[in-house]
Amino acid sequence: MCNSPGPRPPLARADDSSMTHHPATAASADVRRVADLERLLGVARRLGATVDLDAMLAAIVDAATTLLDCERATVFLYDATADELCSRLATGIVDSPITEIRFPASRGIAGDVAKTGALVNLPDAYADARFNPDFDRASGFRTRSMLAVRLSDHDDATVGVLQLLNKRTGVFDGRDEEIAGFLGSQAGVAIQRQRLLGHFAEKQKIQRDLNIARSIQQGLLPRERPDVPGFDIAGWNEPADETGGDFFDFLPLPEGRLAVAIADATGHGIGPAIVMAEARALFRALVGGATGLERAVTDIHRLLCLDLPEGRFVTAFCGILSPAAGSLEFLSAGQGPILLFEAALGTVRDLPAQGLPLAFFPEATYEGATRIEMAVGDMLVLLTDGFYEWARDDGESFGEDRVRDVVCRLRDRPATEIIEALYRAVVDFAAGARQADDLTAVIVKRTAASSA
Repeated sequence: MCNSPGPRPPLARADDSSMTHHPATAASADVRRVADLERLLGVARRLGATVDLDAMLAAIVDAATTLLDCERATVFLYDATADELCSRLATGIVDSPITEIRFPASRGIAGDVAKTGALVNLPDAYADARFNPDFDRASGFRTRSMLAVRLSDHDDATVGVLQLLNKRTGVFDGRDEEIAGFLGSQAGVAIQRQRLLGHFAEKQKIQRDLNIARSIQQGLLPRERPDVPGFDIAGWNEPADETGGDFFDFLPLPEGRLAVAIADATGHGIGPAIVMAEARALFRALVGGATGLERAVTDIHRLLCLDLPEGRFVTAFCGILSPAAGSLEFLSAGQGPILLFEAALGTVRDLPAQGLPLAFFPEATYEGATRIEMAVGDMLVLLTDGFYEWARDDGESFGEDRVRDVVCRLRDRPATEIIEALYRAVVDFAAGARQADDLTAVIVKRTAASSA
């Protein structure tokens, strides 16, 4: 008797769940994951080694189209100031009349991703109400499937959006979403780094330019104190920024005379520095002529009116010192206070200005120059308003009274030491408050009678 064979095991069906763990299938998936990982690491290295934004965007879209096997990829950069998304198309623009896409960040799929941070995967882009078909109509391209992910920086702020179009083998799947998310995080940080580097490079360039401008401006100031018999004369300048709108100048004239100037253009920085350079050049060209001080200042005013825009003006003191006579003739165009220490009385008095600031009112004229006789020990103190107006954090300014106190207390010291003491006094008073305006000082002190 023959024994009948036992029951046979059922044949595996194509849809049997046991097939999902087939060694060959699992090995194939593992190989694919390793290949994806190697490609992604290669992308990360490329992004880390690239600092040029155009090259970086090209690397991102090249990696995206290759890894996700799609027809097009676009990186939209987020402009926070304008609240817009903008990008030059990185792929597929050869035959397209459009080279840039710019639109409000509240619009379209990319705008929604930028605002919400949520990944969007559309098997059929035209079926979604958020999809904007305008670019398709303009370019002749037909969008089928779409995958869009947000690009974010280290602080999770939106940097842009990576948008992928038309998966060649169908629709974007979970693996594509994972790869796109990785690309998005790597690209966002790389773009942030590039922007920071760009800002740093621009700042360095600006700083170099400002340093050059400061060097040129400081070179326009007198390098040496004037040597005038019977007088101790000093000038000093400290701009609030790299460049400033103040200047002082000493210009030797015939017969041993000396032209003295101190001026303050409105504001501080590059613009006022340019104004300062012009005002100085005009002072040097005109004040030493034979027409007299009043005509010279009027001509400086007239020429500045032709060049300066509305709202820009210059306060200025222009004087001519005659050492042999022990006198100084001056005309002040809005520059003050003009302080004169009188040794005989031991007090400081204000001298009046004679006119409006230069270029303030086109029809202004400058007449009535003042002439003062300086006795031994008398001292003319000229300071721009940066000294008087430097304020502490509580709002109190240094003021004129404190200037007077320093001048009276140190009246017997050399001019340079008095200027240094005034600067130390205002800095100590400010108690760490920022210098908000340029500081310029000129002191003309009579030390001896004329030997003539």
